[in-house]
Amino acid sequence: MTAQAPDTTSLDEAPVLVHVTRGGFVESAHRATLVATDADGGTPLRHGRVDDPVLPRSSLKPIQALAMVRAGLDLPPHLLALVCASHSAEEVHREGVAEALASAGLDLTALQNTPALPLGELEHARWLAAGRAPEPVAQDCSGKHAGMLVTCKVNGWSIEDYLDPAHPLQQAIRATTEEVVGAVTHTTVDGCGAPLFAVPLRGLAAAFGSLAAADEGSDEGRVAAAMRAAPHMVGGTDRDVTAFMESVPGLIAKDGAESVYAAGLPDGRGVAIKVADGTSGTRARRGLLAHALLALGVDTEGLRALADQPVLGHGRPVGAVEVVGLTA
Repeated sequence: MTAQAPDTTSLDEAPVLVHVTRGGFVESAHRATLVATDADGGTPLRHGRVDDPVLPRSSLKPIQALAMVRAGLDLPPHLLALVCASHSAEEVHREGVAEALASAGLDLTALQNTPALPLGELEHARWLAAGRAPEPVAQDCSGKHAGMLVTCKVNGWSIEDYLDPAHPLQQAIRATTEEVVGAVTHTTVDGCGAPLFAVPLRGLAAAFGSLAAADEGSDEGRVAAAMRAAPHMVGGTDRDVTAFMESVPGLIAKDGAESVYAAGLPDGRGVAIKVADGTSGTRARRGLLAHALLALGVDTEGLRALADQPVLGHGRPVGAVEVVGLTA
């Protein structure tokens, strides 16, 4: 029996939205799917097959955090922001993970996420210089896993198997994901070991818009307020996800592996991006989010700085990562 070929139509038909130029020569091109939604269900920006499913990777973390809050997770804002994070494993992040776990009588040994080295370049170098091996706390998803463990303790659920898709925690996360993002069409495992769901890109954008516009007293509003209050906990030093939230009042944003990005504005508009070539498209997703927000009428000095991505030759600008064809 011949195995059925996977459906790659969404990636294959994604339009070229980014050129990388050097000395006036287009050196590379990135295909991407991008959508902006409004509070009325419209799509003021729409490029590619935006209703097709994507693996949102870590862009799903605020939705996962929402499910935990609904299930009784009650952490102070800086720690709730860490639950939403792909952090750089700076000292403040690692201490936050330990603090969150201690609130439920747990310690770092309870973490079951994949051991890793710190994501932040400086912290990574320090870690290696100290002769330290990969550890779960240093992995960028350890905040989410701490939140999962605390949620389990609050509910009296087992912690030994908290990553099992059949566990009550993961079932609650799936139910919330289907409610606020859209139908789950595929289930797999994320890099950190947690279940991961494929969802429509447009649904991801709309979910971020809803989170950003939610009343601060609601569960959704608590998640958004935490991210706004502690953007450094969501990313870290020199991380563009932190810079986006610091540069645009009221914005919430979350990056994801394989070049996914999602953001929400306090008026209910949302943006979601998937660059077709995955990890190599990381530079493209930053420019796309910045230019999408500019196209929506959001304009700050910090946002324009994020939109400007020079290509260097011998240490000086000789080209740029240029967004092309992004029209309403």
